[in-house]
Amino acid sequence: MDGFAERLARLTERIAVAARRSGRDPATVRLLGVTKTRLPEEVAEAVRMGLDLFGENKVQEARAKIPLCPSGAKWHFIGHLQSNKARHAAALFSCVETIDSIGIAEMLDREAERCGRSLEVMIEVNVSGERSKFGATPGDLPDLIVAANRLGRLRLTGLMTMAPFSEDPGAARPYFARLRELRDDVTTRTGLVLPELSMGMSDDFEVAVEEGSTIIRIGTALFGPRKSLMARRGEDADEGP
Repeated sequence: MDGFAERLARLTERIAVAARRSGRDPATVRLLGVTKTRLPEEVAEAVRMGLDLFGENKVQEARAKIPLCPSGAKWHFIGHLQSNKARHAAALFSCVETIDSIGIAEMLDREAERCGRSLEVMIEVNVSGERSKFGATPGDLPDLIVAANRLGRLRLTGLMTMAPFSEDPGAARPYFARLRELRDDVTTRTGLVLPELSMGMSDDFEVAVEEGSTIIRIGTALFGPRKSLMARRGEDADEGP
């Protein structure tokens, strides 16, 4: 069975091929390792192999895990953020990718001020319109961007989305293209530069790279089948999946 190093090398090559296929420099795409239920030892191995960007879906799990991981790891929050978790999110993460309301943005700004730090943020957009997904609507995006960009402790750097699941990776293309178009439209109308597009996971990341993704979020394809019970060490029942 392949180990972490082999899986990382294979993913890195697939990212590079997809980037070149669309005329992009592979260095413009970052691989984020999704560490939900993974042990600190697994994160440490990933850091030893050269990966430095990781994402957590749940604040409670991150609170238990991040202090036990190498200090060189960078952490993004990629789950739905509840208001009662904003204080911990502002202290733990370098970036929150899932801003979906003005209220959450303002709360994170206050908590970042309290922590004495600045926080990178992205706006999650529900491009597909699925009721099961979180995220701002495309129609709400302009007002949310203006509001977030005015907050002194937040640095708005991009947009994030999740395409509907499909066994055909190509089915995700319209959703990724739409997020890129939304970002480009904001830049054209306001002059605001949003360099980051966080989109693409294990099943569709190559399509996402072709459509302009700068961050792809990979879990099982990178770490292998889950074997950790880390999520049970303080999992909070009121947080989403």
